[in-house]
Amino acid sequence: MARKILSIGMLALLFLGLLSTPLLAQEAGNAAEAAAAAGDAAGHQMFKQRFIEGSPQWMAPVLICLILGLAICIERIIYLNMATSNTDKLLSSVEDALKSGGSDAAKEVCRNTKGPVAGIFYQGLDRAHEGVDMVEKSVIAYGGVEVGRLERGLSWVGLFIALAPMLGFLGTVIGMIEAFDQIAQANNISPAIVAGGIKVALLTTVFGLITAIILQIFYNYLVSKIESLTGQMEEASIGLVDLLVKDKMARG
Repeated sequence: MARKILSIGMLALLFLGLLSTPLLAQEAGNAAEAAAAAGDAAGHQMFKQRFIEGSPQWMAPVLICLILGLAICIERIIYLNMATSNTDKLLSSVEDALKSGGSDAAKEVCRNTKGPVAGIFYQGLDRAHEGVDMVEKSVIAYGGVEVGRLERGLSWVGLFIALAPMLGFLGTVIGMIEAFDQIAQANNISPAIVAGGIKVALLTTVFGLITAIILQIFYNYLVSKIESLTGQMEEASIGLVDLLVKDKMARG
């Protein structure tokens, strides 16, 4: 009888443990989420405090550089990703269209395909009746136009990368001047006055450098993406010229 009661008690404890496990896991998850939210709030408050300490009149221009630079970078990333296409598949489709319907059918394929490569193909096919030399010139000329579209806005990002640290340094210099003015007015070289003035002055430099670093990372990614797309455009253009030469020879 005692063994039976002991077994029932152990089963009851095991059942309660199984019931409490999900509750404990949920409580642990809620605690982790609360800690993460508290960390985010603390980080936001610290950023706000540092921004105010660094003098908004000098921090605001740097923040504007960051916001505008990120906006341009995000727009360029979306544009470049949409401009990416499967050049091998497009070249194969153009070849099939040339064999079945001639240059008009091939141009229709390019017209229905997005991306700079399709635009270059269309311009080349539009001059196919004028000879291979004109096709090459047309492809090269329009390729330059497409590269210009890919690089649109990058000069502004480069400007913000250079401008943000300079604005930060300018704020630092002016902040140091104000700190020395405070020392002169107090007629006392107090460590508290010196440290406070230097801290406020250096915050603008730190924020400017952080802005430049963030934008530089995005800028390098965009340059790498544009170089990759430019290489694809050049290879595809060579493939189109070869394809037109073969088509011309096949037609006699």
